[in-house]
Amino acid sequence: MISEPSRHCTVELQALPARIGQVRRIISAQLRYWHLDPLIDQAALGVTELLTNVHRHAQPDKSCTVDIELLLDRLTVSVHDHDPRLPTVNEADSFATSGRGLALIAAFSESWGVRPIGS
Repeated sequence: MISEPSRHCTVELQALPARIGQVRRIISAQLRYWHLDPLIDQAALGVTELLTNVHRHAQPDKSCTVDIELLLDRLTVSVHDHDPRLPTVNEADSFATSGRGLALIAAFSESWGVRPIGS
């Protein structure tokens, strides 16, 4: 059994609007390089939603790390920030213009979750 990722990419950043677009392009290019073109749109959307959550909600700062790992045939995309509070999925009002990011992640991911810092 392979215990280490066969492919791995890490990007550290401040989750600011201009950087979110740059990281989305970096992740897309990396997946293209790995010949995972069918996963680009979902991964880019997921990264955008998660980084937007960091930008809007994370405290004490907007520093975060995006990791993508390919182990055998499973792609894992994760975003780590320094906020000790765990994000929650909220029911968005029908007319709300935001608040659906984690629900969207849950809808198109095979699995997803959150972990406290240090676990």
